[in-house]
Amino acid sequence: MAKTREEILRLTKELDIKFVRLQFTDILGVVKNVAIPIKQLPKALDNEIMFDGSSIEGYVRIEESDMNLRPDLDTFTVFPWSDPGQMEARLICDVYYTNDTPFEGDPRYALKKTLAEANEMGYQVMAGPECEFFLFHLDEQGKGTTITHDEAGYFDMGPIDRGETARRDIVVALEEMGFDVEASHHEVAIGQHEIGFKYDDALVSADRVATFKFATKTIARQHGLIASFMPKPIYGRAGSGMHTHISLVDKEGQNVFYDPNEHYQLSTTALHFIGGLLKHAPGYTAITNPSVNSYKRLITGYEAPVYISWSAQNRSALVRVPASRKQGTRVELRSPDPSCNPYLAFAVMIKAGLMGIKQQITPPPSLTQNIYHMDDKERAIAQVHSLPNSLAKALKLLEADEVMREALGDHVYTHFVKAKLQDWHEYTSQVHDWEIRKYLGV
Repeated sequence: MAKTREEILRLTKELDIKFVRLQFTDILGVVKNVAIPIKQLPKALDNEIMFDGSSIEGYVRIEESDMNLRPDLDTFTVFPWSDPGQMEARLICDVYYTNDTPFEGDPRYALKKTLAEANEMGYQVMAGPECEFFLFHLDEQGKGTTITHDEAGYFDMGPIDRGETARRDIVVALEEMGFDVEASHHEVAIGQHEIGFKYDDALVSADRVATFKFATKTIARQHGLIASFMPKPIYGRAGSGMHTHISLVDKEGQNVFYDPNEHYQLSTTALHFIGGLLKHAPGYTAITNPSVNSYKRLITGYEAPVYISWSAQNRSALVRVPASRKQGTRVELRSPDPSCNPYLAFAVMIKAGLMGIKQQITPPPSLTQNIYHMDDKERAIAQVHSLPNSLAKALKLLEADEVMREALGDHVYTHFVKAKLQDWHEYTSQVHDWEIRKYLGV
């Protein structure tokens, strides 16, 4: 339920809130904030808080650094881990220029633009992300390691799932912050976990991903652990994904992906949406999988998607249609990983699907066989192509996709690519442990 200015002021007084954090994200998805004492809250609610954006990744030049934070009142929540007597709350903000126009470099604005396009087409976009993460020990200096603290596997429980207590406390904190948590469990790899929360409007879900990540990291620290959303932290183990379920509902709240009279009970709209997701997959992969490490996950052998295909049955496809129908009809994009900026990732995924609807893109037939077991000829006959296998290739494909660039906007696109090319340069120019082991004695 939407919160009003008066309700927020009343709640902060009743709960004796001392500080409010005004949060936003940079282009790389890092949560930033301006902390204000409670006496400044009325000013913040009147959109009068300014900040210097010149040092934020992808924001503005130093000569035009003043930016305006405008809180989204629906995002008000109290941090349940706050110290008694020093209670804190937060509001997620949109970023504006001082002339009252939205800042085009704000990732939340990029998503809002795409959702506005969907609304003009008569749709509300619903999204349900599944975020996986690892829990690792800290070293003596308090820095993260890749040493896991359990020996559990998929759906295991204590005592071998030693992350159970930390995961429980994370769930409790999330529910106190307004999340509707549906399930939490141990994942495939040792030390790997997943907490699933209910799908919602895509903007709400993107806000929740951002909140989920920093809340999980905060609670993990309280347990002497580091929560890592790195896609592939351990060689030879399963990586972490952010499978994202998407559906469209019309003005009457009906799921437009469902048609009981069509094959698989999928509407033409659903098929066109899938067609758009497949067509633009090479272009949006740099956004949904934005790190050098992301491409260590997108390899065969660990259930992560490698090939651009869809299926109503098997999990080796990039786009899967889960079994639920009627209001539960949805498509699941399996390639994104949790290192992505959720606002930008949702923006490009949804834009791709909407373009599929607008251009009436028909996908190839659904594949029932395991794509990993097909040879090159079989994949060619089935019109199955590969995702980019490196960040460098993904960035080139993003550059070639005008639709994805439009979804991001020139400002976000330019600064994102600049930052990621720098990552690639640093990675390729450094000497890694594998090279030392392989070549030192040559």
